[in-house]
Amino acid sequence: MYLANPNVRPEDIERLRAALGLDRPLVEQYFSWIKGFLVGEWGYSFTDGRPVIERLMERLPATLELIASAIVVAGIVALPLGVFGALRKGSWIDHTTTVVSFAGISLPVFWVGLLLQLVFAVGLGWLPSSGRTSFGDGGVVDRLSHIIMPAIVLAAVHAAAWSRFLRSSMGDAIRQRFVMAARARGVHERGVVWKHALRNALLPFVTVITMDAAIMITGAVITESVFAWPGLGSLFTEALARRDYTVLMAFLMMTSGAVVFLNLAADVLYHTLDPRVRVQ
Repeated sequence: MYLANPNVRPEDIERLRAALGLDRPLVEQYFSWIKGFLVGEWGYSFTDGRPVIERLMERLPATLELIASAIVVAGIVALPLGVFGALRKGSWIDHTTTVVSFAGISLPVFWVGLLLQLVFAVGLGWLPSSGRTSFGDGGVVDRLSHIIMPAIVLAAVHAAAWSRFLRSSMGDAIRQRFVMAARARGVHERGVVWKHALRNALLPFVTVITMDAAIMITGAVITESVFAWPGLGSLFTEALARRDYTVLMAFLMMTSGAVVFLNLAADVLYHTLDPRVRVQ
């Protein structure tokens, strides 16, 4: 943009190139950038000149709050759907959970968000339509009322996918020999299901939740935009509209790093929880 502006003098362009490090070799620029990223020197925002890491850190708590709430909601929904779907295969319960799961996976996130706003905010007036808190409030009840709809929207797709995964995992666990042995010993069916089968079925389920937690950060971009939630997702859309490339780069690097780290954490967690993996 500076180069296309006829009012900018050539010496100003050169001074800017030197300030941005563009006058150095590409290899040196790259390693300088990597070093800066690792030590938290992520540059300055083109919008207001503030350090990029400062802008990200002030938005991070809101995103983490939304993701944690969405994980809780998704887990509460997915657990019974997956278990009862596995125990009642072919029944109306199984067919109903299947339809609900595929609907959750298929429906667009922004459409579900707008529908909830139309029903519960505009139509019934039960919940606020946007924001993290009300002006001049910020109490616990006020925060809960604001986070309900965004958490449900963000959790919908993951709850549907997790319920299908848990249904499959639970079905495999029920057919294992240790479950048959427990039934042969006269263990009550409830104990067989919840103590033996579900405990083993939850091992891969926990690792899936850990990996999806990082994906939720990128998924929060649409949800936060719909509900004007002041997190990293809304900051990303603002930076995209203003071509604030330093903020965009930092956001993408941070979310990519979170995906890599949480995938590694999922592998370590699975190795820790399942003794059979440690033996192998």
